[in-house]
Amino acid sequence: MIECFPPIIDENSKILIIGTMPSVKSLDRKEYYAHPRNAFWKIIARLYNNNIDFSDFTQKKACILSHHLALWDNLRFCERNGSLDSNIKNMIPNDFESLLKTHPNIKRLIFNGQKSFQIFKKFHPELLKQYAYFELPSTSPANATLSFDKKLSFWQDALR
Repeated sequence: MIECFPPIIDENSKILIIGTMPSVKSLDRKEYYAHPRNAFWKIIARLYNNNIDFSDFTQKKACILSHHLALWDNLRFCERNGSLDSNIKNMIPNDFESLLKTHPNIKRLIFNGQKSFQIFKKFHPELLKQYAYFELPSTSPANATLSFDKKLSFWQDALR
């Protein structure tokens, strides 16, 4: 079984970005979206950090929180061979009901990829009736069908 990271969130967070489960590279580095070809931090840098790359994970977290964003993954535990979402088995979801109750400023949910949305819908369908949400193209390098600029465009629309 692999375990996700704790959420990056504070009392000012208004938008919760939801992934599935950290990749092997992310788990090794103990950082969200650590794979060098994952577009997530490049998108955040473009939108919120004057297109300047982050020097470390502390800087990434500070940027997320300073712009009222939050990060967490759908699954608390799962089994997965490799990093592909399609290999996920034996899912144990995170408790989004409690997280959202204790962070009432969250008004929008953003799903990083179709699988993230599908998992959330399976375990938390009632929450989808209570929040505005966007199902966005995955920032994963496994999602090579869209260019970076196209991904950026979708994410920019949802985050602004």
